[in-house]
Amino acid sequence: MSWIQHPVILESSKVKLVPLEHDHIQELLVIGKDAKIWERMSVDGTDSDALSLMLKSAILKRAAGLQYPFAVIDKITGKVIGSTMFHNIFPEHRKLEIGWTWYDPAYWRTGYNRSCKLLLLTYCFETLKTVRVQFQTDENNTRSRTAILGIGASYEGIMRKERVRANGMFRNTVMFSIIDDEWDEVKSKLAVNQ
Repeated sequence: MSWIQHPVILESSKVKLVPLEHDHIQELLVIGKDAKIWERMSVDGTDSDALSLMLKSAILKRAAGLQYPFAVIDKITGKVIGSTMFHNIFPEHRKLEIGWTWYDPAYWRTGYNRSCKLLLLTYCFETLKTVRVQFQTDENNTRSRTAILGIGASYEGIMRKERVRANGMFRNTVMFSIIDDEWDEVKSKLAVNQ
C-alpha cells in the first residue's frame, strides 16, 4: 500500500492541486515553451517531446509510489499554471522531497507558490506525519533559493557536481529542509495573507 493515498486534492482560495493526468499535459507543454522556466533546471522543457515524456513518466511512477505529481490550477481562472511533485519518497524514514515545481512566469512572485507550498507542507506534516521535507535547487538559481528560504526552509549545504544539466554542464545543488519540529512556526508564517 502506498504511503500517499491517491487521489490527493489540495486547495486554498487561490490554488488547487490535483493529481497530474494525461489531460493536463497539453496545457503544460504550452506553458513549458517559455525558456525562462528552464534556465536553471536539469531538463529543457521547451522541448515538448522531452517534457511530455517527463510528465508521462511521473504519472507512471505515481502508480509505483515513487513520485506523486500534481497539476497546479489557478482557482480564479480554472487554468493549469504549472506543476509540482512529491518525489524522493521514503515512508520508512518519514521523509520526502517537494520539487520539480515550475509555473507559468506570469505567476512568479504572485503568492501562488507560497499558497501551493502551504498546502503541500500541511499535507506532509499533518496527514503523512513526515519528519523531514526537503527541497533542492541549482546553486545559481537565486530566484528559487529565495523562494525556498521564503517559505521557511533551512539551508543545509551544497552538493557539488550533483547532476548534469540538459546542456551537458554540471550542476551544484543546494539542499534545504523543513523538519517536524519547525512546522508550527513555518506554518504560521506561511499562513499570513492566505
